[in-house]
Amino acid sequence: MQNRSYSTVLIIPTGIGASIGGYAGDGLPVARAMAQICDRLITHPNVMNGASLYWSSPNIDYVEGYALDKFANGEWGLKSVVQNKIGLILDKGIETELRHRHIQACDAIRATLGINVSDYIITDQSLNVELRIAHSGASWGTIGHPDSLLRSAEKLITQAGVNAIAVVARFPDDTDSQALEDYRYGSGVDALAGAEAVISHLLVREFAIPCAHAPALSGIPVDINLSPKAAAEELGYTFLSCVLVGLSRAPQYTLKQNSDSLWAEDIDSLVIPIDACGGSAIFSFAGLNTQIIAVEENQTVLNVYPEMLGMNVIKVKSYLEALGAIVSHRAGISLNALKSQISSVNCLSND
Repeated sequence: MQNRSYSTVLIIPTGIGASIGGYAGDGLPVARAMAQICDRLITHPNVMNGASLYWSSPNIDYVEGYALDKFANGEWGLKSVVQNKIGLILDKGIETELRHRHIQACDAIRATLGINVSDYIITDQSLNVELRIAHSGASWGTIGHPDSLLRSAEKLITQAGVNAIAVVARFPDDTDSQALEDYRYGSGVDALAGAEAVISHLLVREFAIPCAHAPALSGIPVDINLSPKAAAEELGYTFLSCVLVGLSRAPQYTLKQNSDSLWAEDIDSLVIPIDACGGSAIFSFAGLNTQIIAVEENQTVLNVYPEMLGMNVIKVKSYLEALGAIVSHRAGISLNALKSQISSVNCLSND
């Protein structure tokens, strides 16, 4: 008899200054290691995107954050694909030379990796993205012309027949800010990430297809004190490469429950930062028979701990320890059996 497959969800929320996974692809090593010990790993672009750097794996599902919430809530399933047909949206506000850099990056991905990007479109208005930082310290943002973004996506879907969308919006250059300096030195919040999530959430909510975003920015001067965590974003003119790689095999979202689709009740374990427990997907999985593993080492600006929400989790110090917890859970072995001291079984009788 063949053993049942084992599936894990890895969540590191975006724009909250996670000490691991809050920078330029620094969550990728965690995802790669985790994919080796489970049959299917479901995670989101914040974990997998590393600007010019990326690492795809056939058993890692690249699922946008809004779609991950719908999946965890049991409304959408995930259906694996061989290859998506990707359409590219470019913000009209991107300068001509910078726009050509992104088109060349797209062509390079098509020519070297064989990814199917069929068409691009320039929005009929500048998107006018603005960045914000909340009182909690998390980043967010606004779009001045969301209608233009939606019209562009609809045209790609209806006229070009794409089933995944990459977006490049012109983001404000803020080269003198303390927030950018902190981020480049590996100690701050990604000021762009929250606004990026707003863009992808809007398109996924409206069209229910895979979507991810890459910001367009002017180059900034070399800094010899740059943190390795932020270095991936300084290697080229565009962050588009990792987005196209992720979208190329991102699962499609389905309402049909069959043997070809994965649903929330199929998830065996969930791994999260210990102080970022307030997300919709995490609440949904907490109501299922999902083993939640909270990593103490991964600190964020949120300070929302599981005990504050009455959430039952296994606390581990590091992602290395989380890997061990997943292996133990998959093997059906109680973590208590791996400790040096084992207490006697509890007695509930009145005698």
